[in-house]
Amino acid sequence: MGCLVLTQMSKAASAKPAKNKRSTFAIVILAAGKGTRLKSRHPKVLHEIAGKPLLAHVVAAAMQVVPAQNIFVIIGHEAEKVRSALEATGIGFVLQSEQSGTGHAMMQAREALRGFQHVLVLSGDVPLIAPATISRVRDFHIANHAAMTILTAEPLDPTGYGRVFRRVVKGKESDDVERIVEQKALRGKETERREINSGIYAFATGPLYAHIGKLGTDNPHHEYYLTDLAELLRKSKERVLALPAEDSHEVSGVNTRMELAQLDAQLRAKKARELMLAGTTIFRPDSCDIDADVEIGTDTVIEPFVQLIGKTKIGTDCRIRSYSVITNCEIGDNVLIQPGCILEDSVVRNRAQLGPYSHLRPGSDIGESAHIGNFVETKKTRLGKGSKANHLSYLGDSEIGEGVNVGAGTITCNYDGVHKHKTVIEDGAFIGSDATLVAPVRIGRGSYVGAASCITDDVPEDALAVGRGRQVTKEGWAGQRRAQIKSPSK
Repeated sequence: MGCLVLTQMSKAASAKPAKNKRSTFAIVILAAGKGTRLKSRHPKVLHEIAGKPLLAHVVAAAMQVVPAQNIFVIIGHEAEKVRSALEATGIGFVLQSEQSGTGHAMMQAREALRGFQHVLVLSGDVPLIAPATISRVRDFHIANHAAMTILTAEPLDPTGYGRVFRRVVKGKESDDVERIVEQKALRGKETERREINSGIYAFATGPLYAHIGKLGTDNPHHEYYLTDLAELLRKSKERVLALPAEDSHEVSGVNTRMELAQLDAQLRAKKARELMLAGTTIFRPDSCDIDADVEIGTDTVIEPFVQLIGKTKIGTDCRIRSYSVITNCEIGDNVLIQPGCILEDSVVRNRAQLGPYSHLRPGSDIGESAHIGNFVETKKTRLGKGSKANHLSYLGDSEIGEGVNVGAGTITCNYDGVHKHKTVIEDGAFIGSDATLVAPVRIGRGSYVGAASCITDDVPEDALAVGRGRQVTKEGWAGQRRAQIKSPSK
């Protein structure tokens, strides 16, 4: 049946937990499979919806119910990629080097679960599961002293799922499971049964590991299935219960690219509803892509065709206009972002204005009431309070003070072909249009740089720097040139 390989367990995970309901309850997430129906070379559980991997959604839900050290992910196919994607969460990992079914996966987790009285088993490709549902299953399972609890659902189309049949007592169905019948084995009126086995279970670990060794592989795939434990436990007079999910969508899994897209749409629609109910205006929410971890304050307006990605956080009373794409940024209050702006890993402080068509590359910090305008690009640049760069400029590796005016076409020349260098522009400086600032260079407080100047040396405070060729004007030259063109000499 394979050997146990336990990896990345924290000391807290291996210690014997305290005797209370929460600490004696572990969560195992099954994430070892290939997901061949997705037709992908990549791990199934790392395919993304709503801005993060399927598995990350499940882990995030689990972490709202139990501590990270009580969560164990079963990894197998592309194990190191899956571990790398989630290891920062502090959860544990159990390696299933040979993928021989869900029952086999839980055999590998025996040592990790030592000391836990109960375990809830989730699927890494069922990303809509809610923390409230996990808690509900846990509490129901413990309160009823069950050996096994099966989360069930009644989807509109139950095709392909095993059906759960309950024991009938005095003409009414009880919580006790009588049998689970797979789709292919349904006969007659059994096909009308709509209650399905979701593949999400809670177990008392004692009965689980007392009977798991009895699982067989007499099935088309020759694998060990957790589903078969229901019959084994029931025959041993253990309680096997069914608990229906309040929302059948929560147990939806991903097997195809179409299902991936459907769940992504569901999560994004749910996110938009939550934000609107909390006080955010979103025009045409169906046209906006808002990732699961995005935060938006009250009275902020999101116009159509906006993308808010990653861990972006937007304050109150902002307006994000159409076609802007904001990734992992922190936006303050009363900020206006005009159409077509691209922001990445940056900070925009209160009352700042951007765009249209501004590009903030990683490391940009736009100060309070500052302006970044049309086709201005920044990278690793801090723009101070009230400063402005309104037109067609590149500001890279720059420290720009308060009240600075950066004229149209200004460039900070920060790269010498080998190293990056810094430009410092102190408070109140005025940079004329089309200036070229060759770093490393410092423009002093209150100084002026003449338009079209190439500045290679530091400029003192309150000075004027002009660095350009002297103008030469030849009167009448143009007329003579035109006459020459009309009557060229022989």
